Amino acid sequence: MKTSSLTGSLLAALVLIPALGLAQAQELQTIKLNEPNKKRGLPMMEALSVRASVRDWSPQEVALQDLSDLLWAANGINRPDSKKRTASSAQNAQDVDIYVFVKDGVYLYNAAGQALVPVAAGDHRQEVVAPPAGPPGAKPGTPPTPAPVLIVLVSDVSRFRGGTPELKKEWGAIDTGIVSQNIALFCAATGLATRPRASMDRDKIRALLKLKDTQFPMLNHPVGHSK
Repeated sequence: MKTSSLTGSLLAALVLIPALGLAQAQELQTIKLNEPNKKRGLPMMEALSVRASVRDWSPQEVALQDLSDLLWAANGINRPDSKKRTASSAQNAQDVDIYVFVKDGVYLYNAAGQALVPVAAGDHRQEVVAPPAGPPGAKPGTPPTPAPVLIVLVSDVSRFRGGTPELKKEWGAIDTGIVSQNIALFCAATGLATRPRASMDRDKIRALLKLKDTQFPMLNHPVGHSK
């Protein structure tokens, strides 16, 4: 039976390794995404008219086709001959990498292969985007329900061919904003919900993703269906 949910597709891509007792280890595998459907969605002006930030999420899963189309729209290859992207970048550095956090693990979007490459197992959505702790002695609140998909945008400034360190980081921020807007417009055009967020635990993200000193987590986008 073919499943249309992202979670079902990811679970189908897991290899279960036998272990002693009740324990079982799970090893994530590369997930081949669907080819993007380039004919879907609202016209541009209609998409702009309904674009809005969403903060409350339905438990409904994101379909694999939706995720495939979203990632291609965000920063996929739209000109195969030149390997250029849907999002422009300074010096064509293609410095923005897309990390996808879901319930089963963290993946890196491979635009050339239209695939998700495993990075880390486990659900890390809440821990990397949880709001900062309140004042000392304050009771912790109930964390909000996470969106089914969390996208973290990381700029690798080492890909720029020139410029000062300050300029490179500025270019990386601009390039990230372009990818972010692609995500927002795709979601608006297709009935998905999202919002751009700068708040996240960058130190935890760096450690989890094993980022280099030249890689900067810039923005994150929870993605799902509005509650």
